[in-house]
Amino acid sequence: MTEIGGRPVLWHIMKIFAHYGHNEFVICAGYKAQMIKQFFLDYSAHTSDFTVQLDGSDSPVFHGSHGEKDWTVTVVDTGLETQTGGRLAQVRPYVGDAPFLCTYGDGIAPVDIGRLLQHHKESGRAASMTVTRPSSRFGVVETEADGMVTSFREKPTGDDLVNIGFFVFNDQVFRGLNADTVLEEGPLRRLAAEGQLSSFEHDGFWKPMDTFREYQELNGLWNNGNAPWKIWRS
Repeated sequence: MTEIGGRPVLWHIMKIFAHYGHNEFVICAGYKAQMIKQFFLDYSAHTSDFTVQLDGSDSPVFHGSHGEKDWTVTVVDTGLETQTGGRLAQVRPYVGDAPFLCTYGDGIAPVDIGRLLQHHKESGRAASMTVTRPSSRFGVVETEADGMVTSFREKPTGDDLVNIGFFVFNDQVFRGLNADTVLEEGPLRRLAAEGQLSSFEHDGFWKPMDTFREYQELNGLWNNGNAPWKIWRS
């Protein structure tokens, strides 16, 4: 629920999915679950100007309109200490048996959801995971053998691929899930060993909201009108 430009990170992630026509959401809530519930219960009040009669005689009048009127949001309190796989297990009744999209609540990337789904379909596998090559947090200094500095490279992109979420899962992912299951240590490793986990490479912006520094960077991009994840119009 940490905010970028006055809206929670969660909202920004949901807007990316909605841009591609996916507007039915199931949120696995844990930490600050009550805050998440309240945000969506009072969504119009949180996202609109309004006029209210304080004696309670009239309902609030909301001014303007937001672009999320077609969203359906189910918030499930999956517990404060529940592991990632356990959270997923608890929302199965709301997800059903068809393939579904899934991601983390703190990583922002303008992933092409249409291409991701097409990749998943063509792979024929039970799960697809979006990966990327992250930029280093630090600039790189290049030197000669004698120690002379020759050049600088600002935050170069690494060679290793990392998991950034934005999954597509078939119902096989639910096999063996329980409250103590860590998604990344159990189901994903099992699917990989079975040859059922495909990777989809995202070549573009990605940043998690893990530190105050990242909070400042993401808000700076948004406030300057340079947010590369803002692919929606309203």
